[in-house]
Amino acid sequence: MPSVLLPVLIILFFILASAIKVLKEYERGVIFRLGRLAGARGPGLILLIPIVDRMVKVSLRTIAMDVPPQDVITKDNVSVKVNAVLYFRVLDPDKAVVEVEDFLFATSQLAQTTLRSVLGQAELDELLSDRDKINNELQTIIDNHTDPWGIKVSLVEVKHVDLPTEMQRAMARQAEAERERRAKVIHAQGEFEASQKLKEAAVVIEEHPTAIQLRYLQTLTEIASENNSTTIFPIPIDFFETIMSKLKK
Repeated sequence: MPSVLLPVLIILFFILASAIKVLKEYERGVIFRLGRLAGARGPGLILLIPIVDRMVKVSLRTIAMDVPPQDVITKDNVSVKVNAVLYFRVLDPDKAVVEVEDFLFATSQLAQTTLRSVLGQAELDELLSDRDKINNELQTIIDNHTDPWGIKVSLVEVKHVDLPTEMQRAMARQAEAERERRAKVIHAQGEFEASQKLKEAAVVIEEHPTAIQLRYLQTLTEIASENNSTTIFPIPIDFFETIMSKLKK
């Protein structure tokens, strides 16, 4: 008799063990009773009817999904490779299990096709300089498509844009030309401002001839302090004329 009870007890133990489930705080269990949806349960201790109930476990945590590099031809006919990252979470476990066969695979495929579609309508400059607009557009489109599955897409970020070598060289030449243009504009602006100051100085010297003589003496002083050699400068006759006129007065 004990030899008969032992297998029965073992079978009952496994049946009871399969009927008792413990779910974590971020988990929910979608229950199917004889094939029909009985709703989501959890977290905590879950009791299932052996053989009758079947549970599918779903995580409610945010999932970071990497979108593999996609070959994209932009609106201005530039071939690039672009990858992205997608952040989403399950809001309705029932829909995530019932409405789509594998919500992770389906979301990944949707993100890839949407990435190619949206970037194919943008120009290269927009793709490189206006990432926020493209990210928001991707997030809105993917979220609208995953909403019937009970999934909320919170963020989509384009991570890297791989440009062809020829395009990288062309952009480098363009950037260098832009830097040279800015340098020339700044230099020209400096020359213009300097000419304005020289014009003002010329007006002052014309009104006060003595100023040019003072400037001449200042130049001699600066040269004498910077060089140890002897320097001979001709003294303008106007310099003596001014002095003699002062003495005659």
